[in-house]
Amino acid sequence: MTDGDSEHLIALEGGKPVRDDYLVFGAPCLGEEEIAEVVDTIRSGWIGTGPKTKRFEEAFRAYVGSRHAIAVSSCTAALHLSLIAAGVGPGDEVLTTPLTFAATANVIVHQGATPVFVDVDADTLNIDPSLIEERITPRTRAVIPVHFGGLPCDLDSIGQIARRHNLTVIEDAAHAVGARYRGSMIGSLSDFTCFSFYANKNLTTVEGGMVTTADAGAAEMIAVYRLHGMDRDAWKRYQARKLTLAEVVYPGFKYNMTDVQASFGIHQLEKLEGFLETRERYAAIYDEAFAGMPELRLQPRPSGKESRHGLHLYLLLLELERLAVGRDEIVTALRAENVGAAIHYRAVHLHPYYRDRFGYGEDDFPNATAAGECVLSLPLSPKMTSSDANDVVRAVRKVVDHYRC
Repeated sequence: MTDGDSEHLIALEGGKPVRDDYLVFGAPCLGEEEIAEVVDTIRSGWIGTGPKTKRFEEAFRAYVGSRHAIAVSSCTAALHLSLIAAGVGPGDEVLTTPLTFAATANVIVHQGATPVFVDVDADTLNIDPSLIEERITPRTRAVIPVHFGGLPCDLDSIGQIARRHNLTVIEDAAHAVGARYRGSMIGSLSDFTCFSFYANKNLTTVEGGMVTTADAGAAEMIAVYRLHGMDRDAWKRYQARKLTLAEVVYPGFKYNMTDVQASFGIHQLEKLEGFLETRERYAAIYDEAFAGMPELRLQPRPSGKESRHGLHLYLLLLELERLAVGRDEIVTALRAENVGAAIHYRAVHLHPYYRDRFGYGEDDFPNATAAGECVLSLPLSPKMTSSDANDVVRAVRKVVDHYRC
């Protein structure tokens, strides 16, 4: 086999990989500013929830345009506490999408409520508003739309339905930091919005999350619930000049963000708009490269400045009838080319717990089922270079060419 043959043969079958080094999916982009802030926090002697967390909360609140922002340990915690603040409990039902990370549904179960799935739109992969009302019952208390990949849901339609039926809207914006909907930032529109700052997200605090809300009472409840239900956190107690005892007013959780985590977030937030511009630039490279490939379908993105896709994920939907193998084999082949493709997500209703407990099958939510079998995510990170993005293009073309029917 000549070198030329090796370059065209996929790596899984003995060919030369597109890259010599592995391109990690979602590598965080951290700089000296974050490092210096973390060191400053460590040297301050206060590393738990305190002044840096408060500073980050205020900056994030101002960025999204919300009245209140409460930092927590994860988006899962944010969703859970939002359900509590909304009064969701045993016997209630909460509508959400089956095409999401399992945490979206898990927190509903944690509250003793029942997750009621609504199928997604086949193109956007977001919850289909036209199907919501048929799933509402007298026990329905809330709806959790998920901005899949960072594409804002149809919040106008969802909001209208919620108002008609007196439902609380809790946005799962784990993918949508920096996204915009019809001139307003995601985080300023619904009863609650929940964000993720996990390591591979648009903005990272290593682990962490945020709840935004306009409801002052709910914000205070969440702030107390996030730290064992104590009415005064440790920072307030220890900075006081006289003894101040905390009392437990709710059966709370250990869901607080630390100042070490917030130290990352302070500077990540300052860089976020630049990060989003970089993501858009690399997404444009992908768009141009894949536009003429009938084996691939892309998630739509808003045009103009009024709305903006958060571009946490760059998604490919495979037209499997045009390929000789399934999605999992394509992902395996891309990884062999040293391109860290990933899967987001297998539909929740097909996971064993939800399938067995609620009796769901593949045909119950056909669009979510189909998407969960054909969707994959490509590396998209501001830490990447244009050369990295072009390597991703080369790998996708090489693998698709090989498996084309």
